[in-house]
Formats: sequence, structure tokens, C-alpha cells
Amino acid sequence: MSGNSRPNRDGKVWSREESVLAFDLYCRIPFSKTKANNPFVIALARILQRTPASVARKLGNFGAFDPELKKRQITGLTHTSKLDKEIWDEFNNDWGRLVFEAENIRQQKGNGKPFAQRGEIIKEVAGPTEREVRIKQRIHQDFFRASVLAGYKQQCCICGLPHQEILIASHIVPWSVREDTRVNPSNGLCLCASHDRAYDQLLIGIDADFRILLGKRMKKSADTASQFMFAVYEGKYITLPKRFVPKAEFLKWRLERFSGNQNE
Repeated sequence: MSGNSRPNRDGKVWSREESVLAFDLYCRIPFSKTKANNPFVIALARILQRTPASVARKLGNFGAFDPELKKRQITGLTHTSKLDKEIWDEFNNDWGRLVFEAENIRQQKGNGKPFAQRGEIIKEVAGPTEREVRIKQRIHQDFFRASVLAGYKQQCCICGLPHQEILIASHIVPWSVREDTRVNPSNGLCLCASHDRAYDQLLIGIDADFRILLGKRMKKSADTASQFMFAVYEGKYITLPKRFVPKAEFLKWRLERFSGNQNE
């Protein structure tokens, strides 16, 4: 696309493939940033041969179905299509398939992975099967991290730390436990490195009401660092994400492990 020429597909009906890529991007960036000047919106527009404004409108369409936006009385665009709703309903229950269908479409278009936000390079490993597993895992991790951090506006939900470089997209139900929850953004918490590690080791917990709990070992810690970094948050509530609020069933599963650990 050059000069003031109109992109080839601008104004044409959106295909399923285009809509899948748009929904994949919708999940990766905050709704407040689904604007035509967003670099990721511009990148997708180039792939689809549409204007950034056209892509931004499509992202706004998906916002019309987002229950978290409705709770905050934020509405997406009203000119949605039947296909928009079908894509929303289909992939909200199958995040892993969304990630791979979107990735396959990007590869077919010869554009690689323009929305990966960490920049790691997948290195060759011993054999094709192992390499396929590594690639699948990395693609899942890229989507999970991007969608979780976008929901929490790149801030730790406990302490509010805003430095993306040391934020972790933490699984509530661990990756190794349930395959069907690995990519689900509602199985994620945005935590700084310290709170992520403490949560992983069951030194702190979060109940189904989103309240922060302290484990016995942490309560016994009288040092200044433990008091400043952990004890001060006991009984307080995490900051909820703007999108993909943690599911109660996931929090309850983790809370059972946290509670059981306190009796050991």
C-alpha cells in the first residue's frame, strides 16, 4: 500500500480468516487501545490489506459482546455481524484452537508472528516432534501472556507494579495440571516476579472473592522485607482486570491446595 491508494480489501465483507485474526488481536491488547494508531492494529491492517480504521472498527465490534465491558457500562460498536458473534461464541470456549487457527492463517499469509510481544526466537531442537511441541508451547505462552497482561493493564494485581519486563502471566491452575485451561486468559493473574513466586509456592493465596491470603510461614516472617512485600497486603483485594476476570472454579481449585499446604 503506498501513497493515498486504498487497500485492496478495504470496504469488502470480512472473511472468517480475517475475523479470526481480528479476534486474536482483540484478546491481546487492552480495549482502550483498539485504535487505528495502535502499532498492532496497523500491522494487522497491512496483513489484511485494509485500513487501520477498518481493523479498529472490527475490534470494536467484538467489544459489543464482551461481558466485562458491559459491567463497566462500556459498549463496543453496534454494527456487528452474525460472523462476529459466531467467532466470539466459538473461541471463547476454545482458546487453544483460536491461537493455532490464527497462527496458521498468519503463516499462510507469509507474515510469521507479528503480534508476539516478547521477541524470543524458537531454536531448533533434536527432532521434528520435539520442535513442534516447543513451537506449540511458545505460541500458547505468547497469547496467554499478552491477553493476561492486557487485561490487567500491565500492572501487578497485588502491588500495582507497572514494569512489564518483570511481570508474569501466572496460571491459577498450573500448566501441567489441566491442558484445557492452559491458554484461557481467565485462568491467569498478572503478578510481579516476587508475588508470582510466592503464589506458585503457596506462600500466599487468593480466595474466590479475590482477597489476598497469607500462609502460615509468611505470617511468621517478621523481617522487614516480608512485611513490606507481603504482610501489608493480607486481607486486601486484588485489582481485577478489565477483561478476563479469573473464574471462581480456578481460584477455588488453587485455594484448596493453598489451604491444604497450611496444615502440613
